Amino acid sequence: MDPNAPNPKHRNTPEYARYQRELFWAENEGVTPPFNTDPDKLEQRAEQKLSEGGWYYASSNAGQSLTHLANRQAFYRHKVLPRMLVDTNKRDTKTSIFGHKVSAPIGFAPIGINKIYNPEGELPVAQVAKELNLPYCLSTAGSQPIEDVGKANGAGPRFFQLYMPHDDELTVSLLKRAWDSGFTACILTVDTWQLGWRHNDVNTSDYAFYKGIGADLGLSDPVFQKKMKEAGIDPKTQPKEAGAMWIDNVWHGRAHTWEKIPWLIKTWKEISGGKPFAIKGIQRVDDARKCVEVGCDGIVVSNHAGRQVDGAIASLDALENIVNAVGDKTYIMYDSGVRGATDVFKALALGAKFVFVGRLWVWGLSIMGTTGVRHVMKSLLADFDIMMNVAGCQSVDQIDRSWLESQPKSYSLVQERSKL
Repeated sequence: MDPNAPNPKHRNTPEYARYQRELFWAENEGVTPPFNTDPDKLEQRAEQKLSEGGWYYASSNAGQSLTHLANRQAFYRHKVLPRMLVDTNKRDTKTSIFGHKVSAPIGFAPIGINKIYNPEGELPVAQVAKELNLPYCLSTAGSQPIEDVGKANGAGPRFFQLYMPHDDELTVSLLKRAWDSGFTACILTVDTWQLGWRHNDVNTSDYAFYKGIGADLGLSDPVFQKKMKEAGIDPKTQPKEAGAMWIDNVWHGRAHTWEKIPWLIKTWKEISGGKPFAIKGIQRVDDARKCVEVGCDGIVVSNHAGRQVDGAIASLDALENIVNAVGDKTYIMYDSGVRGATDVFKALALGAKFVFVGRLWVWGLSIMGTTGVRHVMKSLLADFDIMMNVAGCQSVDQIDRSWLESQPKSYSLVQERSKL
């Protein structure tokens, strides 16, 4: 990017495309870029850095990874139709979500147990999210206390992803802590009553909570501390038992139903003074309609990146179906399978208002901590900014289906799984 180009004076966000120039110029300053952000090379580097258990938990998918494969295949059938001779000197990546003005339609998806990727856990991720003014989602399975993550995120927009415990008192405590720590939306995940069958994790007994690792968000809760005392569990001398008790309260085989949702929405609205409530993990049109019916402010179309139901519909295909059915009735967000700026663009073109990414920043966190997360996400922002420039798009609200030429839904044969 020419540093004297006119784009900066037309936008309310940094000119992220200029990060490309910084990286091209880096060798002249005697430095090199931190690492290659090509998704495949990024993943390979993370595997080299992580322990076997950390790698398996980060990379594993349900069953034969067929849903993970479908997620990627779905992106391939949509091709972008660039527009030429558009004044993209006047482009800007800004958008808004739940009342927050943010730098781009890209957010940090909720991912648990960040301490298995980096000793500081969620703190570096929340910090970078603040720096870049991108929404950060904290998982109930997080490995740092809610309060500490809120402080690390500072003035950044942040949402709390809830796995609803089987104890209402504990649920209320978590929501109150989140609200008191500056989390301004509740996103309930509904596709993880129990972990999907992930062969590598099961084969290596790879579950951090059962080894006394990563339950800090729960162990720091006053209600849960009371419950542990009643159960005769001392988290200092019995970390494995404490971790197991915590995560067994959050999921593990006991499902909630639609009948519980009105209570949860009412409870969150009372605690937060009416802040947004969304449900994450929706893939069916009838479930999307039910979300609208019970009063959800938003939906995250997601199949948990292929980690829960093997052989499920691609999240991008589910997005099309759901946007067609209720796109004008609620705020629709997307995640699963995103590996670059073009994927973000395609999801927006198919009707999502916002896109969350997960594994990309996990790999960055694993490779180089704060620096790694920052490099991955600044690179993604630069890629998206450049994508808008070269495709002839001036603003996020211009992105619709007219930008795509799409082939019929079709998944390749299963043997392509060998390429994962």
